[in-house]
Amino acid sequence: MGIFVGGGNRGILADVNIVPLIDILLVLLVIFMIIPHHQQGLDASIPQQGPPDNGPRPEVVVVQVLADGSLRINQDPVSWEALESRLDQVFRLRVNRTAFVRGESSVEFAAVARVIDAMNAARVAPIGLLTPELEKGR
Repeated sequence: MGIFVGGGNRGILADVNIVPLIDILLVLLVIFMIIPHHQQGLDASIPQQGPPDNGPRPEVVVVQVLADGSLRINQDPVSWEALESRLDQVFRLRVNRTAFVRGESSVEFAAVARVIDAMNAARVAPIGLLTPELEKGR
């Protein structure tokens, strides 16, 4: 904005200088010409239908540690060596990865801890412990 102060009868004259405004307008015009007009978003994957269900699966997975040292997953016998791979197989298609460990009263905690370690290795979480008092409440 320019101000002209002159003598005489004219007084103060205020005049808008539009040259800087034109410079800004030209810079914005160049910026918008450089930006591409067609922007493309990210590709989206549509969920596909999963494999057919091969029968009913029990919702709750319980690993039992029996007094003689043997293991069962939902009443199916399994060996200690095959426990982790069997847990992977059971939880392969499940969204809910919750499992429980039930030990008989004469089982030492070290055996239950081995089962919990195998469950952690098979990425099963959370893991719950079933005790006789909890089962009475059912």
